[in-house]
Amino acid sequence: MAIGDVDSFQKKLNTAQSELGFDLWDRIEVTHAKEGYGTAILSVIPSFLFFGLLVLLWNKTKAGSVGMMGNMTNSKAKLYGLEKSAVNFSNVAGLDEAKVEIQEFVEFLKSPQKFTALGARIPKGALLVGPPGTGKTLLAKATAGEAGVPFFSISGSEFLEMFVGVGPARVRDLFTKARQKAPCIIFIDEIDAIGRKRSKNNFSGGSDERENTLNQLLVEMDGFNTKSGVVVLAATNRADVLDKALTRPGRFDRTVNIDLPDLSGRRDILKVHLKNLKLEENANIETAAEHIAVLTPGMSGADLQNVVNEAALIAARQDKKAVQLVDFDAAIERVIGGLEKKTKVLSPSEKRTVAYHEAGHAVVGWFLEHAHPLLKVSIIPRGSAALGYAQFQNRDQYLFTKEQLFHDMCATLGGRIAEEIIFKSISTGAANDLERVTKMASAQIMELGFSEEIGNLSFKSSQPEERQERPYSDATLRKMDGEILKLIKKAEEYTRALLLEHKEDLIKVAEKLIEAEKINKDDMIALLGPRPWKELRTFNELLQGEEERS
Repeated sequence: MAIGDVDSFQKKLNTAQSELGFDLWDRIEVTHAKEGYGTAILSVIPSFLFFGLLVLLWNKTKAGSVGMMGNMTNSKAKLYGLEKSAVNFSNVAGLDEAKVEIQEFVEFLKSPQKFTALGARIPKGALLVGPPGTGKTLLAKATAGEAGVPFFSISGSEFLEMFVGVGPARVRDLFTKARQKAPCIIFIDEIDAIGRKRSKNNFSGGSDERENTLNQLLVEMDGFNTKSGVVVLAATNRADVLDKALTRPGRFDRTVNIDLPDLSGRRDILKVHLKNLKLEENANIETAAEHIAVLTPGMSGADLQNVVNEAALIAARQDKKAVQLVDFDAAIERVIGGLEKKTKVLSPSEKRTVAYHEAGHAVVGWFLEHAHPLLKVSIIPRGSAALGYAQFQNRDQYLFTKEQLFHDMCATLGGRIAEEIIFKSISTGAANDLERVTKMASAQIMELGFSEEIGNLSFKSSQPEERQERPYSDATLRKMDGEILKLIKKAEEYTRALLLEHKEDLIKVAEKLIEAEKINKDDMIALLGPRPWKELRTFNELLQGEEERS
């Protein structure tokens, strides 16, 4: 509608509404405003500002994601330069053979022309294999301290991320940096995180990030683009799960086995850890190291460090000014059996049952030739040693005869048979003993060929991770079951006859245990007399025994 004059239109509208009789509140209100091009432009500006802000945020997000991915693909390896490290080969004890092999790699890098002049090829890598706590990582740290070349250290798990392609990119970045610093050393800890065997039948159709990372590592170690001057050290305690392409010569040329330390190795390790302790005046480092080494067969370097630290803590709790040998004995007991439970109170009947059970172990072991020498018997409840335990002095032994294993079975059954003889009933306290006896008997029959009925055959008693068919028939299985039961029955009868013969000695030891709660070798000698068999107890005796066996 075109309106020439707004005021004239308003008057005519009011007149028409009055003639029609509209009330004031029902009449139409007229509002008017003048508009131009400037007003239209102002109404559009907020929309332009909104879309401009969205574009700016998108560009920043895109740039940030690119930068984040660039940081993620960078290797997380720590670089140790030529400065002197706090750890060197003097801090690594008990690994003499391993140090010799690792020292050769250090010499390869320091003076490669000495070997290449004769046409030798510098080894590309060494795989450190051994149980946990034996010093694999410590040996690598010592290599960093001894080598006069840069040292890259990284864990196998640091290659893996949730994004596809990050692992291979980090491997490429690591080796690129290493070649720039060549000659140098790369150390990959826990390499089994990326080095597991690749699956043969992969029907998932996706991209396996771990396998892609492993493939890139294989190419970098022995592919077309490799260069000399980079040595790779890797550590694992699960060498059986590694891919064969990774462990072949040309990638890891050497496998350095780091086993649990022997008697002399434990002594050398303890000397390193005892340097920081304040010992009593009549005990020097040599004496304390030999004393602990005799009592800790089968312990790793990490276990020995824990024993030394526990001894210092025990001495500090008792407000002692120096650590004594008795503190080391208490520390060994705590590491092996756990903390004494003072709040766990046994009833008189339970205490009596435990006393005769542990006395049975002690008496049987005392009168058997091939049993280990007794150190201590206790009926004080501990964390992992149930309601009591008998501590024997084991020794480093790698070969066992049939008689030695049989006597070990008898000493293990001593607690159950003692309960049966004294109380005419048995308790649940021998569950762990029966488990050990069953495993020992099964190993002798199924794996070690100690049965004339079965013959010189060896079958693994436990199934491996991958399910396999049994390599023997049902008839052979029934024979093995019969031989296992026969062997356990023979050990049971032999143990029962021995305890019936020494029933009075059993009662003496048990009653003394009920009274004192803890007895040692001297108490056993006072009760039963000297042991009828020669014992190797001191460090020199055990060391000489090892040399005679070797």
